[in-house]
Amino acid sequence: MFCYGEKEKWFLRKVSSGKLPVIELGDNIITESDQIISFLENEYGPLGSSISSNNLSKVRQLEREIFRSWCEWLCRDSYLFSDNSYRKRKFTDSLHKLEKLLSFSKTGLIDPVYKNKSFIPGTGDIIFVPYMERINASTCYFKGFNLRSNYPFIDKWLCLFENQSEYIGTQGDFHTHAHDLPPQMGGCFKEKNNEQEYFSHQIDIGNGLGNLEYYKNNNLSYYSRFSLMRVIKHKNKIIKANPCEDNIFDFSLRCALTFLITKEVCKPNINSGSGLIYLRDRISVPRDMPLLSARLLRKSLNEISCLCDFSHVHEISFKNRYDQDPKQFI
Repeated sequence: MFCYGEKEKWFLRKVSSGKLPVIELGDNIITESDQIISFLENEYGPLGSSISSNNLSKVRQLEREIFRSWCEWLCRDSYLFSDNSYRKRKFTDSLHKLEKLLSFSKTGLIDPVYKNKSFIPGTGDIIFVPYMERINASTCYFKGFNLRSNYPFIDKWLCLFENQSEYIGTQGDFHTHAHDLPPQMGGCFKEKNNEQEYFSHQIDIGNGLGNLEYYKNNNLSYYSRFSLMRVIKHKNKIIKANPCEDNIFDFSLRCALTFLITKEVCKPNINSGSGLIYLRDRISVPRDMPLLSARLLRKSLNEISCLCDFSHVHEISFKNRYDQDPKQFI
């Protein structure tokens, strides 16, 4: 995304506009989501219904309706309660249509693909899920809206995706979405209420929102070790990018990683709090590690940072994410 910094020259030589999404297959470079899906269908056959079929026309209209109503509620500020209430109602009305559609499905999916007496999501589901993932995260964080509890069939649908290893490999988490969406969308506006304050606080300190974010919570030892592996792999670059002095941060990072694996509390350098929080806030999912790995690492960083003094916290910008420019990790 442009909000992460300038695109690499090799990419711009292939895609002069710099826009995403884009794929390269053989000698072909294809941009725009619909064209990409059509190209893949021509190469490998459709996944369920074809992107151009009548079966998906109403589904795609609903997807656009939900997207528009979400943007209207999330990205437009108003001092009038009636305006925000109207936008919220338009949004929830569009979600009710998806809930009703899923309630009639025997599989819980919109466009199931049957395979060896089981089924997987088809194109009709796949075009929906990236937005629903971001809608779930952003409305929790900015509005205090509990999507998965209010819409049980949508919750079941998301759970079916979370059983697919292919989806888990691309799934973002609430912390990443909540802080990456504002610069992409031109701003996201909070509605102050008890739920919003609680949800956003739990997301910010790294606790996440449990089943509202991701319904599985098993094999935590594996995910702890996975996050340890990722930190070790990039340790030198993580230390270099951190605002703390290298030796101070290095020691305190080891304390956080020790807590992550053993739950042993080692006293960090008292001046490393801002550095630990800086790293906690800049773990990106799925770029850096899976959702549960990030949650466990964030919790550990937050726990050890509570033993430190804070002179300064490097706030995450809502205008850009240049602090996430990936070039320093290449």
